Amino acid sequence: MKQPIFFRPVFQERIWGGTKLRDVYGYDIPSERTGECWAISAHPNGQSVVRSGEWAGMLLGQLWQEHRELFGYYDSDRFPLLTKIIDANDDLSVQVHPDDEYASNYEKGEWGKTECWYVIDCEEGAEIVFGHRAKTKEELADMMKREQWDQLLQRVQVKAGDFFYVPSGTVHALCSGLLILETQQNSDTTYRVYDYGRRDRDGKPRELHVEKALDVITVPHVQQSIEPTVVKMAGATVTTWVRSDYFTVSKWEVHPRLEMERIQPFLLLSVMAGTGAIATEEGEWPLQKGDHLLLPYQFGPFRITGHVQLIASQP
Repeated sequence: MKQPIFFRPVFQERIWGGTKLRDVYGYDIPSERTGECWAISAHPNGQSVVRSGEWAGMLLGQLWQEHRELFGYYDSDRFPLLTKIIDANDDLSVQVHPDDEYASNYEKGEWGKTECWYVIDCEEGAEIVFGHRAKTKEELADMMKREQWDQLLQRVQVKAGDFFYVPSGTVHALCSGLLILETQQNSDTTYRVYDYGRRDRDGKPRELHVEKALDVITVPHVQQSIEPTVVKMAGATVTTWVRSDYFTVSKWEVHPRLEMERIQPFLLLSVMAGTGAIATEEGEWPLQKGDHLLLPYQFGPFRITGHVQLIASQP
């Protein structure tokens, strides 16, 4: 029987983290500075564990290696995506990610990182750093050396429900007061550009990666425009924000029923709000806020019922 695969997330403590992952989603977080929930992850730095069912207790990476039929024999040597929820209780470092070619050459075969953000919730006046104003690499290097951050960095005010596509090479940062769902390539490669002079637990300045950052930052900044596709049905609305070489990401708003066809190659779902159920002719499984699951190859046709909001992604 084809069935959804639910996961137990992994939590990462961060200097800028807080308690919203517990307060909003009820997760058992490790500390008051928990910054990230790696909800669906096969990365060696934090792997999700199958929560129940036939493969209970198995790491997602192991499932990927041993049961490729569940993923439609998708052509990749590693699981392609990583889903996170990020609690930015304080400003994250200003940073940039390399593309696949640079990461492969300089990060021991790691992938690059293109990502996207869905703003789950935010404080009034919350903002992000998104891009820069330098016109040439020389101007960029000079402004960074002179620490002219206010003149260099572009800031954008955000609100709940906003979506941002963040290609590799984009200077960016989440600022304080944001709760974000991030869909990204399966990579943990980050080059810090600026970190507000913060120190780590040992009292040492946090490491910056200025030379590598200068190598990979896109100059001039390329503004990303999001043109969502909205499909309204009798009991649901599906908004597709991005279809890229790396992932397709959509929001499913179910009130009270959504019918979907069979899944190819596989689909990741994160329940952002509400309660409901997912069902096929073979069974029904409850859904609640904070659940993260994978629908395997050829799952369905299926239906989702209830009053529930989900983020869906697939390679």
